Amino acid sequence: MTRTNAPSVAGRKEWFALCVLLLPVLLVSMDLTVLYYALPAMSAELQPTGVEQLWMVDIYAFVLAGLLLTMGTLGDRIGRRLLLLAGAVAFGAGSLIAAYASSAESFIAARAAMGIAGATLMPSTLALIRNLFHDQKQRRSAVAAWSAGMAAGAALGPIIGGLLLDNFWWGSVFLINVPVMVLLVVAGPILLPEFKVPGAGRFDIISAVLSLGAVLPVIYGLKRIAAYGFGTLPVVAVVAGLALAVAFIRRQQVVSNPMLDLTLFRQRAFGASIAINLMALFGLVGFSLFTTQYLQMVAGLSPFRAALWSIPGTVAVGLAVPVATAIVRKVRPAFVVSGGFGLAAAGFFTITFTPVEHGLAILLSGLTALSAGLAVVMTMITEMVVASAPPEKAGSASAVLQTGQEFGGAVGVAVLGSIGTAIYSKLMDGVGPASAQETLGGAVAAAQRLSGQAATELLDKAHQAFVDEMHVVAMAATLVSLIGAVVAAVALRHVKDAPKPPGESSPDVPSSTEEELVAAVN
Repeated sequence: MTRTNAPSVAGRKEWFALCVLLLPVLLVSMDLTVLYYALPAMSAELQPTGVEQLWMVDIYAFVLAGLLLTMGTLGDRIGRRLLLLAGAVAFGAGSLIAAYASSAESFIAARAAMGIAGATLMPSTLALIRNLFHDQKQRRSAVAAWSAGMAAGAALGPIIGGLLLDNFWWGSVFLINVPVMVLLVVAGPILLPEFKVPGAGRFDIISAVLSLGAVLPVIYGLKRIAAYGFGTLPVVAVVAGLALAVAFIRRQQVVSNPMLDLTLFRQRAFGASIAINLMALFGLVGFSLFTTQYLQMVAGLSPFRAALWSIPGTVAVGLAVPVATAIVRKVRPAFVVSGGFGLAAAGFFTITFTPVEHGLAILLSGLTALSAGLAVVMTMITEMVVASAPPEKAGSASAVLQTGQEFGGAVGVAVLGSIGTAIYSKLMDGVGPASAQETLGGAVAAAQRLSGQAATELLDKAHQAFVDEMHVVAMAATLVSLIGAVVAAVALRHVKDAPKPPGESSPDVPSSTEEELVAAVN
């Protein structure tokens, strides 16, 4: 491997490389949502048990979340491009096996493999952006494109999945991953630089096991609590995960080659950014369940039409993020992030006025505002984390950020979901069968077994209870967003981003020491 000094200003090759890096970002975010639309057809063919169906849905996200930190650190040691390309091969192979799975067990195994591969892709893309773009303005634009790719993938997943399922068999939603991964494997060695930390120590297997043992039980427990309420198993899982997290942190303090450098958290921009990003995902992911239920079970839209109505939010994200990246050149990041939370709070508050009937316009207005606001928050925070970490730690720093996102989303689903369930159950107490008193889906199913006026009355009461529940949850998300605005304004107030006077070097142009650490192109 030959060392060359990395340019301070990115050229055409670096921007083409960014396009290549967006390929796995789009696919990994799409794969988090596309399965829900293929599940009915898959269940009819594979005939899974109830437990198998749960694992078919959850295994991908569980494995991905649990291995993010491990893979981010591994990429710093063995080479980020190498890990990215290896992950692309594994993701394509897993997609191929999933598409032609003949049993629930083989599909679960394939989705687990895709989760492992997905965990190698996401930290590597952000870390390589840190290597490709050293000028702060260019890097912020690159991170904005990365964030837009994540949002676009989440929005496109249901739409593309719906189109494919209308015309092909369920395996087609996974088969489309294969040619994209082939393109990444072909173009990656040409356009992407390689980077690995010179003289990196031995990879700590014990830390990797502890990190996996800490993340998986907590994510599992929080999701089970959100779906089924508090119980012995999910509570024990969360407590066990937290205990292993403490053991993991203590090991990082004493081991010679830690997986996670805890000194990163001493930097105000890094530690505060992780916490603020968690708050953003709390509201965004936690409220998404209520959005889909309203669109499909209250407004009566098909899954595909409901997915189409997510396009305005995606467009708003595409417009808001570039505007924010321009504003932050003149205004401190703290105020831009705080403004993003403020816009999200306005969006959540708007949703509290959504009526049972003809409420689509109000709901979508609120969703558009909150999507744009939280996208601004996450883009600014992502860039701060990437910039605050030295190049040799960019992989592990990116993994910490994304692991925090998984936690934020899981906590949001658990907390907001539990609040909503409690309110719905109280409002529906004594109305219809027991299943109708627990969830809106249960009420819809119960109404299908009734006829005439009885079915209409049950649905009317369930719809009203659900909308009242959604109002309370939206108000809770409003308060969290307002708190996030205050926290961002206070915690990030010392982070400056003013342009340097003419003739003075950019704050992020690599020093000679940094240049020695930056990957050389083979």
